[in-house]
Amino acid sequence: MGIIKSLNKWANAHTYYPLDLLRIALGAFLFYKGIDFITNSEILIGLIEPLKNLAGSVLTIHYVAPAHLMGGILIFFGLLTRWAIIAQLPILIGAVLINFLGEMNTTNLLISSIVLLLCIFFLFYGSGKNSVDYYMKMEM
Repeated sequence: MGIIKSLNKWANAHTYYPLDLLRIALGAFLFYKGIDFITNSEILIGLIEPLKNLAGSVLTIHYVAPAHLMGGILIFFGLLTRWAIIAQLPILIGAVLINFLGEMNTTNLLISSIVLLLCIFFLFYGSGKNSVDYYMKMEM
């Protein structure tokens, strides 16, 4: 708990609007991808085709879209950002691995790698000063 408090203090002392805008854009992008997976579920089924024989492919389909929707909203507003990102990490690691196990798509690999790196950054950085977490902490 002390490590998280020290990371929060450092992040609040070194917060910048471009980083908050980057967090907001990340949340909006994940929310958009969640909607995209719901409306085009055959794309998601096609993406996990290399994992078809592994157990849990149906669970994967029912985990990815809701995790992106709720995680995107939470990251967008800066509420429980680290928890939302922890829920995104298995999906993003899987998105990077699917490009190596299946057909290599450089665009998808680049996008998923960038989003994974941003999530890892915000996992350590936190939600920043311009977020619901910071507002709620200051109200208490």
